[in-house]
Parts: sequence; structure tokens; C-alpha cells
Amino acid sequence: MKATISGDIIASTALSTKGRAALEKRLKKLIQLLKKEFGIYARVIKGDYLECYIPDPEEALRVALIIKCFIKSHPIDVKSKKREIALFRMHGIRLAIGLGPITRFNPRKGIIDGEAIYLSGRLISRQSNPHGERMVIKSTLFIDATIRPVVDEFEPVLALLDVLLAKCTARQCEVLTLKLTGLNEETIASQLKITQATVNQHSRSAGWNAIEKTVNRFNQAIKNLPK
Repeated sequence: MKATISGDIIASTALSTKGRAALEKRLKKLIQLLKKEFGIYARVIKGDYLECYIPDPEEALRVALIIKCFIKSHPIDVKSKKREIALFRMHGIRLAIGLGPITRFNPRKGIIDGEAIYLSGRLISRQSNPHGERMVIKSTLFIDATIRPVVDEFEPVLALLDVLLAKCTARQCEVLTLKLTGLNEETIASQLKITQATVNQHSRSAGWNAIEKTVNRFNQAIKNLPK
């Protein structure tokens, strides 16, 4: 079993030209971060669609939350009054985790093929609003797997995490991103040029304890699946 993540930026077409350029830079930094910290292959398609191949499937939830928080941590087009931009600031990106076999993987040729990428891709495709309809966001975190009990356990958990992260500020998401990559509060404080007490306050307000326990539970659950 391997893991993939498919994602699409929410309301990307509502961004200005400047906003899209800023988003492109953010996505490039995100891909560099994922490769450096987790050895993940990630790519952006058509400017606003993300695909990731995760060789260690137990890290899939951690990676998904890093992506979500990274995108949310730096608001783009903050002066826009469009309703869609408000949705972008709140949610950032839709993400779907797919767990299953990967039959072909060739990063040099850009090939990711197998049930895992089909599962995550289909989930994201189902969330698109029909052209011309008012955008409605019900959920932005999804999971599907070839082993059904995984979905049964973590689908409701992702729904709760979704609600939690939607309420997080950009600064809280910045702290969460660094915590999810394994940095301690002292290091985060130094990097962000704030006090450790402020880091701790942002962590608590964002629900870090619940997030950390959920990520650890997912990690162990996937590791304990039958080989």
C-alpha cells in the first residue's frame, strides 16, 4: 500500500494576476518543503491542482495537514472583497488522501499510476461546483482506501480536523506547519521571531494537542495494517 494526495486550490480563478503569481511561488516552496522533509514527489498541474506520491503511507495525514496549513499561512489577495476569496482564506485547498497500490511510478516522466491516485483524484473531482453555480464549501479533507475500515475510522476524523483548521488564522497555520514538520517551540519561536510563549498560545488556540494525537493515531493505524 502507498499513499497519494490530490488537491485543488479553492477559488483560484478569483485570484488576481498578482495573486496567482504569489500562489505559484507558494506552491513551489511547498513542493521543496515536502521533498526535503519527507522525500515526497509532488507536482502542480494547470497552476492550481496538486498531486503527491507518498512512499510511506503512514505519513499521509501529516503531509495533508502540512499542505493545508502551508497554503493557509500566507493569505493572497487580501484586499479583494470577493466572496470566493473569503473562502480561499478560510480553506485554502481541498485535499483527498488515497491509500492503495501504486503500479507505476516514474518521477522523471511524471508518471503516477495505480489505485491510490485514482481514489484521491476521483474524490477531488466530485467536489467541483458546476460551472456558473455559487461556490459552496461543505468539506475540504477527504480519504478513500482499498481497505474500507481505514475510511470508516478516519473519514469523520478528517471532517472534524477540517472544521478546526477552517477557524485557524494565518499565523496559527504557520506555527502548525512547523510543528507538523517536527520542530520544537523554541526553534519555531526563533524562526518566526516571536516568543516561545506566543508559539505555545498559537498552538493551543489552533488545537495542536488534538491534531498531534490524530496524526499519531493515523500513523500507527496505517503501520498496523496487514501486509
